[in-house]
Amino acid sequence: MADQQNNRDDNSKAWSGRFSEPVSDLVMRYTASVFFDQRMAMQDIRGSLAHAAMLARQGIISTQDLADIERGMAQLRDEIERGEFQWSLQDEDVHLNIEKRLTALIGDAGKRLHTGRSRNDQVATDIRLWLRDAIDQILALLGHFQRALLDLAEANADTPLPGFTHLQVAQPVTFGHHLMAYCEMARRDAERFADCRKRVNRLPLGSAALAGTSYPIDREFVARELGFDEVCENSLDAVSDRDFAIEFCAASSLLMVHLSRLSEELILWMSPRVGFIDLADRFCTGSSIMPQKKNPDVPELVRGKTGRVNGSLITLLTLMKGQPLAYNKDNQEDKEPLFDTADTVIDTLRIYTDMIPGIRVKADAMRDALSQGFATATDLADYLVKKGVPFRDAHEVVARAVRAAETRGCDLPDLPLADLRAFSELIDEDVYQVLTVEGALGSRDHIGGTAPAQVRAAIGRARKRLG
Repeated sequence: MADQQNNRDDNSKAWSGRFSEPVSDLVMRYTASVFFDQRMAMQDIRGSLAHAAMLARQGIISTQDLADIERGMAQLRDEIERGEFQWSLQDEDVHLNIEKRLTALIGDAGKRLHTGRSRNDQVATDIRLWLRDAIDQILALLGHFQRALLDLAEANADTPLPGFTHLQVAQPVTFGHHLMAYCEMARRDAERFADCRKRVNRLPLGSAALAGTSYPIDREFVARELGFDEVCENSLDAVSDRDFAIEFCAASSLLMVHLSRLSEELILWMSPRVGFIDLADRFCTGSSIMPQKKNPDVPELVRGKTGRVNGSLITLLTLMKGQPLAYNKDNQEDKEPLFDTADTVIDTLRIYTDMIPGIRVKADAMRDALSQGFATATDLADYLVKKGVPFRDAHEVVARAVRAAETRGCDLPDLPLADLRAFSELIDEDVYQVLTVEGALGSRDHIGGTAPAQVRAAIGRARKRLG
């Protein structure tokens, strides 16, 4: 009889005393999360050790129990790191797998570890610890990504490039100035992740299932032990809130949208029809049938993976939209989209940081493209305005000059002075200084402008911010 009782204890759930029959195999597989939430094992151990230290400090468990728990967790951590830990579907999730193994190693002290907490506040704590680590990694990678952009921008602060609106040549910029636009996006991305981290870094542990606990716990102590800035102040909200995960996915979606926009430009610029850049071979693939092809697969996949991250955001928003307080099993579905989002963002930033330094800039092709769209037309209008012509009148004058140049198949700087003066007698020889690409770039000499000196100043400010 004793053997039968021990066998039942070994195979039963932590909550099985309430039930008259075991969970079916199908339900067990359907409800288990251990094969994806096991990646939070180290965070679960960290949280459990802090919780055990608090229980001992408050006299809820003995100092010997704490010593046994710490010893058992050290062995358990080693088993996981060496890949020797046996994860069991029978034990549902990372928490019960670790607790069962700990109890096998140290006996009753392992059973006392769960005093004063629930899997509800335990998993909420693990997710926050895991996500905090992921955010710190993303912030570091964003710094590396920005530095790669800055290096390429600095090398091309003077390299003329057509600026486009509606994918039509608009005005001259420099390639360095163009890259700095993405550096600004990355800067905002970093600000969003850093701000999101503040709300991630609040401790739910101590909220138990939903109503707190009757034990004399010290939540602030646990928060300090785990590096949390503060504790969640409402037990119902603490166990059921996933705002922080949604906010992280929203920040990730914006970052991926920015990288997708950059990817689209790299793909366009690499096309032989444009030919502004070339990517290093290690970031491209060939065709199974066309031997001449060099396909920009990495930027294309970034575009595709952006949809995947955006989908994870919608998944979490939909997951939470109809849930009553407090915890519901629905929330088990938060982890896979969250983990996948973090993995995708981290991998994308790593590969982009490696890819950017290998971009080969084709400066001649960029300059040639500037002669195809009357890129200095606005500069001619500004020239006339500075001579007293109302802007709307100057706009009309230049439009007629552009039409004449288009008819002749030339650019504005190629029109003889006499022809330009036919459109306005205020045009003199000095007009050719503003019709050059360098003149147009240099004239925009203000913060945010395209003058190479301003581009370099912007790079300097960005480097200073990064430290």
